Amino acid sequence: MINYHKTWRLINSGSGSASYNMALDEAIAISVRKGASPPALRLYSWDRPSVTLGCFQKIRDIDSDYCRNVSIPVVRRLTGGRAILHNKELTYSFSVKTDNALFSKGLFDSYKKISAAFYLALSKLGLSPESKLVRETHRSKSPLCFQSTSYGEITINSKKAIGSAQKRWTDGLLQQGSIPYLNDKPTALRVFRLQSIQDIEGATAGLMEAVPGLSDERFRNIVKISFEETFNIEFISALPSQEEEFLAQKLNAEKYRTEEWNFRKQAQSSHPPEAD
Repeated sequence: MINYHKTWRLINSGSGSASYNMALDEAIAISVRKGASPPALRLYSWDRPSVTLGCFQKIRDIDSDYCRNVSIPVVRRLTGGRAILHNKELTYSFSVKTDNALFSKGLFDSYKKISAAFYLALSKLGLSPESKLVRETHRSKSPLCFQSTSYGEITINSKKAIGSAQKRWTDGLLQQGSIPYLNDKPTALRVFRLQSIQDIEGATAGLMEAVPGLSDERFRNIVKISFEETFNIEFISALPSQEEEFLAQKLNAEKYRTEEWNFRKQAQSSHPPEAD
């Protein structure tokens, strides 16, 4: 029998569509919360430049007409936070039950612990990361995730290196995060209606710009090792279960590919504490 508190799943996915990536993350989180599978770290990428909106974000925060005209998919995440342009990056999702002692102490404690694993990973690359461990009192009004740094997020040379957001239920959590390798500055300029490329350059760190020659395979392995060392666990490499795949296909068709979910006009006006 697998010890769910010591043996976790590592799901190394390739590239996927925006809607399916979000659907599979939710399907895995549901499976973990039900106790049908161990905690799961999923690492994945995107089949094309894509935009995700925070669950409570208004669609007007981005130029959706531009995205439609250049075939950039827009999908709403289950987690909170602000919009992200995903392209050349490593994206992660982490699902765990909150009866696990490591993650039973609330939102900010779990943010801090997950952040510690990525802090270690960046340190193993020879970088000098900094982790923000002060809670925000005033939120930036920018709709762009990487133009503000929230509790538990990591910067390199004062530039945000990882954007993360978490969704909590009474029985579990899902945290999603984006780690840019390279920044598509011209596209971001249009998607977020920014005034100049300097608005992006001053805020976002691209990992392959900081570590020339870094490969995706190498960094994925470093993240794996860093999680194992941080949480004193062992990963087993796995694929999503048949049940997770079936549920992901259902969520993809009935939720994440629908305008009702992605483009709803009346998002909640306040940002919950789990928002990025």
